[in-house]
Amino acid sequence: MNTRREAREWVMQVLYAREISGDPLKQIRAQWQPRNARLPLYNFALDVAQKTDERHDQLDKIIIEYADKWELERIAILDRIILRMAICEILHFDDIPPKVTINEAIEIAKKYSTEKSDKFINGILDAVLHRHDSEGEPKSKSKVIKEKQGKKTASRGG
Repeated sequence: MNTRREAREWVMQVLYAREISGDPLKQIRAQWQPRNARLPLYNFALDVAQKTDERHDQLDKIIIEYADKWELERIAILDRIILRMAICEILHFDDIPPKVTINEAIEIAKKYSTEKSDKFINGILDAVLHRHDSEGEPKSKSKVIKEKQGKKTASRGG
């Protein structure tokens, strides 16, 4: 593991094993030790894996909200995992520019997932990023609509 992309690929593999087996993340990590990992990259990978796993339900809710007309179970497993990782990075890793996170997710999807996954993932992550507010949480669609309605009402003087 010599690059952050390799670290993210390792995280994706570990989270995939977790998704399929249902085993605890700690147990899977012990079985999936990366070879020749530089310590800072390994620590980064562990942090992404842990935070993504801990926030699994929250991240799935965000995916459902932005994946219009898609049930979570119908989204390819790798796409769900890549989306969870990327949304987690956007929300909880302030030192990583969101555009870098999105680009990395797209490239990993191109390498490992379906032919159309990169566009699907880009669309969802772009929507999450554009509705991301200063509190570190994506704005719900209803919150965005209410804000727009509030601005219209305020501009009308009422």
